[in-house]
Amino acid sequence: MTVAFSIRPTVADDWEQVRALRLEMLADTPLAYAETRGHALDQPESEWRMRGARGLTDHGTSLVAIDENGRWIGAMAGYIPDPEGERADAAAGTATGGRPATGPLLVGVYVAPDVRGREAGVTDALLAGIEAWARTHGDTLTLHVHEDNARAIAAYESRGFERTDVTVPYNLDPAKLELEMVKRLAK
Repeated sequence: MTVAFSIRPTVADDWEQVRALRLEMLADTPLAYAETRGHALDQPESEWRMRGARGLTDHGTSLVAIDENGRWIGAMAGYIPDPEGERADAAAGTATGGRPATGPLLVGVYVAPDVRGREAGVTDALLAGIEAWARTHGDTLTLHVHEDNARAIAAYESRGFERTDVTVPYNLDPAKLELEMVKRLAK
């Protein structure tokens, strides 16, 4: 199945679409994100505008895939973690199995169910955009994925991500873990 779509960074004025897609993401795969749908529903317009403005900042990017009819069909974001915040998390015991992630971090990955898979190309196009941004900040791209999200783990592995020995507690259920995966980026 071929899908016609474009990729672009989000902007503050996209706030309504950012909100709608986030709610869709949280309904589709709740364990994939560090936020509940209830929490997202409670956020004011200013929060959604701030999330939209993350499209291209000094320390991150947020990309969206939009089909030819204007429907938002996927999103991915990347950012550079605050080293001080990461060290504080590690010191507080919220990181286990080794070092906290450094360098570019992939987050907020979602592709609508009807356009998932290699044939549609949405996942690969979004990931290519994030990887291009990440290359300007390092030679790896890191992500954390819920241990029970087998579909996502398989998708990441098929795109060159490898599991490390690092795990972090899933913040919505600390009895569960998120697995760290890293992809080496070609220059």
